[in-house]
Amino acid sequence: MPSAASVCVIGLGYIGLPTAATIAAAGHRVLGVDTNPVVVETVSAGQVHIEEPQLPSLVAGVVASGQLSAALEPGPAETFLICVPTPLRHDAAIPTPDTGHVMAAARSIAPVLAEGNLVVIESTCPIGTTQAVRDELARVGVDVERIRLAYCPERVLPGRILEELRSNDRIIGGVDSTSSAAAEAFYHTFVSGSLFTTDSRTAEMVKLVENSFRDVNIAFANEVSLLCHHLRLDPWEVIRLANRHPRVSILQPGTGVGGHCIAIDPWFIVSADPETARLTRTAREVNDHKTDWVIEQIRAAVADQSTRLGRPARVACLGLAYKANVDDLRESPSLRVALSLSSAGVEILACEPHIASHPTLKLHDANAAVSGADVVALLVNHSAFAGLDYGDKVVLDFSGATAARTDR
Repeated sequence: MPSAASVCVIGLGYIGLPTAATIAAAGHRVLGVDTNPVVVETVSAGQVHIEEPQLPSLVAGVVASGQLSAALEPGPAETFLICVPTPLRHDAAIPTPDTGHVMAAARSIAPVLAEGNLVVIESTCPIGTTQAVRDELARVGVDVERIRLAYCPERVLPGRILEELRSNDRIIGGVDSTSSAAAEAFYHTFVSGSLFTTDSRTAEMVKLVENSFRDVNIAFANEVSLLCHHLRLDPWEVIRLANRHPRVSILQPGTGVGGHCIAIDPWFIVSADPETARLTRTAREVNDHKTDWVIEQIRAAVADQSTRLGRPARVACLGLAYKANVDDLRESPSLRVALSLSSAGVEILACEPHIASHPTLKLHDANAAVSGADVVALLVNHSAFAGLDYGDKVVLDFSGATAARTDR
């Protein structure tokens, strides 16, 4: 690099790339860093490797202007953002967070950190991670008294990331008041929402509580759907009418809960205090069970149709993403359904209009999948599925795609 970037973003995934592009568009010179050479080559060419509205044109513009560049290794900068994954480890009775990527990112920037630099962790983290990063930087020789370190988690919705990066309120938690103030000044340069400062541990807990709140509420909706099935009621009708109460707002049930936030973050709380986080753990178990139940329902329908037809029945699995109208397959319950059925020997016709291919499943056009199937499983309520003609197929709607949307 001919000169130091203003901002260095570590991780160019679903959050890192939109963040880097947004910051670049606000006038900063941004260096985006990723360990995947394909990602670096793609971004360097002004292209994107993820699906998000308006992101392709934004990235193309800031790369062409020289405001955004990409590399495999960090370089000097004034501000560093860590936007890497924090997956779960499943090697114990309770899933536990793995902060290995965060610590590796911290070590990668250590050689280029200078006095007065600001380091902000945006990755979802268990409580105490920001302080642990400070300790790790000190261990590898960084004078942590001369840098600023804070935690500021993203809180955006896929499909609206660019808008919400700028407009949503942000919670900023520094390891000290000087760090909080430095991070607040930085986010003011591209965020129009309100900024609230606190300590790093509180900010870490806020992020986990936000997503756990969503998980608990979705669990209630999924439990209602199971109850309605057992009682031979329409869950969509029950929820729609219950929500006519002025103080009731039940969410919509689905195939389960996915994505790299709501399906993951509650375990960060549970693993920290299993005895106290009883409701949070139960919600996770309810939502995971909903996916198992969906698989059981489809397999039962396949068995019935196979008997009736005198041959193995085929299933159209409509939607593999974790939510409607995105290409994100991370922790997707719908993908788990399709893979489970396929592994069990069920012939499936998978359809996911937001991705071009899948390493395991052959993808089909929606109309072709429905036409060739005996059972249609609506797993995700993608807009692309609106108006499909199911004819006389057995239709299992787990996403509300066929539910009435008007009051009467």
